[in-house]
Amino acid sequence: MSKRIDIQKTYKLFIDGKFPRTESGRYIKWVDSKESTIVNICRGSRKDFRNAMVAARKASGSWENRTAYNRAQILYRIGEMLEGRRDQFMAELTLQGLSKKQAENEIDQSIDRLIYYAGWADKYQQVFSRVNPVSLPYFNFTVPEPTGVVAAIAPEDTSLLGLVSIIAPVIAGGNTIVILASESHPLCSITFAEVLHTSDVPAGVVNILTGYRSELIEHFSSHMDVNAILYCGDDTEHKTLVETNAALNVKRVIQFPKQNWSQNQHQSPYHIMKSQETKTTWHPIGV
Repeated sequence: MSKRIDIQKTYKLFIDGKFPRTESGRYIKWVDSKESTIVNICRGSRKDFRNAMVAARKASGSWENRTAYNRAQILYRIGEMLEGRRDQFMAELTLQGLSKKQAENEIDQSIDRLIYYAGWADKYQQVFSRVNPVSLPYFNFTVPEPTGVVAAIAPEDTSLLGLVSIIAPVIAGGNTIVILASESHPLCSITFAEVLHTSDVPAGVVNILTGYRSELIEHFSSHMDVNAILYCGDDTEHKTLVETNAALNVKRVIQFPKQNWSQNQHQSPYHIMKSQETKTTWHPIGV
């Protein structure tokens, strides 16, 4: 009997809760550190990004209006599902060059980070809301509320932890997101999308693309329906491009130039607040 040939995983995009292939039909041949494993990764296009933006905008209102407690439950569920698929992520992380110990640490920290933001999802508004002191006959309240749709460029040097560290605070705060995964470490991004798909996350809340930064950063930063652009990296040309294009419709710009995402100081309720707007309300006294 001949030796059985393994079925290789197909890495596709994650848009609107589905796994489409790139509309352009283009692919990137990803090769592991030993140059022994070749994987085809979708080379996302402008049209793919526009489709993802339509999905994110469609999901924005209903996700924002869910209770904070329900968003916390869903984030916790993502952590549960990631815990149950450790072996799959271990295989992909080691394939991308991590040692067994490093891979275990990255998975553990990714799960812990999801649980951390699940805990904050229904608390940050109490912490950051305030009653403002005024000397006129009305109450003055300030509360945080979601920005809307966030377009994000994920950290380049981490496959799973960086991706989770960007997605979790954005959706914990009631936003939806379109994120471009790491170009050099892309394998865990779509596998994480499979976790999201089975974790009660509504379609369109998280959309994950793979492809080249140099091709897609222009579209991410210039799209007129994006409310905030989040960029991870220290490329001077890219940072300037993001800031310039953000001015087209006054997007909020969030930048993480150099972060060691494995350190605990890079998880914080202030990361939720980076994609929040502040809303102030006046209410007359005695009415």
